[in-house]
Amino acid sequence: MNKVSVVILNYNGERLLKQFLPSVVDYTPNATIIVVDNGSTDQSLAVLKNFPSVEVIQLEKNFGFCGGYNVALRKINTPYYVLLNSDIEVTQGWLEPIIRLLESRPDIAAVQPKILSFHAKDQFEYAGAGGGFIDALGYPFCRGRIFNYTEKDHGQYNDTSEVFWASGACLVIQSEVYHALGGLDETFFAHMEEIDLCWKIHRMGKKVYYYGESTVFHVGAGTLSRTNPRKTYYNFRNGLSLIYKHLPSNQLWYKLPFRIMLDITAALKFILEGHGRDGIAVLKALIDFLKAISSTHKQREKIRSRYPFSTQNVFKGLIIVDYYLRGKKVIDVKSPK
Repeated sequence: MNKVSVVILNYNGERLLKQFLPSVVDYTPNATIIVVDNGSTDQSLAVLKNFPSVEVIQLEKNFGFCGGYNVALRKINTPYYVLLNSDIEVTQGWLEPIIRLLESRPDIAAVQPKILSFHAKDQFEYAGAGGGFIDALGYPFCRGRIFNYTEKDHGQYNDTSEVFWASGACLVIQSEVYHALGGLDETFFAHMEEIDLCWKIHRMGKKVYYYGESTVFHVGAGTLSRTNPRKTYYNFRNGLSLIYKHLPSNQLWYKLPFRIMLDITAALKFILEGHGRDGIAVLKALIDFLKAISSTHKQREKIRSRYPFSTQNVFKGLIIVDYYLRGKKVIDVKSPK
């Protein structure tokens, strides 16, 4: 029996399965490859018949990214899971060294590889790049990617280092940890759910790592483009939920209002620049966050009852200030090994 399950969540991804599943099959010999179909209405299931070595879990409806994985992974019993997007091309030998790292360091709960752009293979990709961090107000960024700016890859992140979050586009995680933490937060539906999961990993006393000698190529925005107002909505709403759930009270009382003020400023900026739908999406995200604050508070208290608050590895600066006011496109993030 294999100790690793590579689990690809699919929703109407017929074209992506044809294009990218062959590389996963060819370059992942020592793992069970499973495609979870999230209620597709296209010909995805017919395409999967051409891959007899791939197991299929068919869900009766679209549970979203978080719900789809949670439902499926409850049916899979291996020590390690790989949550792999359907629009990723893997490379030869990509997985084995990551599993060796996890086996040699039980304190490491999750790892991501280097994630480069499929369309510009010398460029880091938006979703994960060289490993993720968040700043003091909960804004996410990566080594190799800040906001919409991505660096060229010239080996600067070919290291093995501790990070704050690992990308859900290619997340290798101990199954025991995944289930102990309740999986992905389904109230997020999609976007930033992996940051929430990784923050809980830190709070339980384990680590998240980046392994830069393993490379995958990601198309990105396979479901929603980065300019889609729905993605804007989820990013802003879930960003507020993230800091509400995880910041200690002595920081939350002043950081949350400041973050809300900055988000409102972002909404106005969208509108003034002619992106009215994105601006409205930000304002709707704020309203919906406030409407759900009671249930989010219950989540906060539930997590707090099990794990202490932790801001270890949170970047102490403000990425907005560094990027927009100081013009920094590369941030030197120091983290312990």
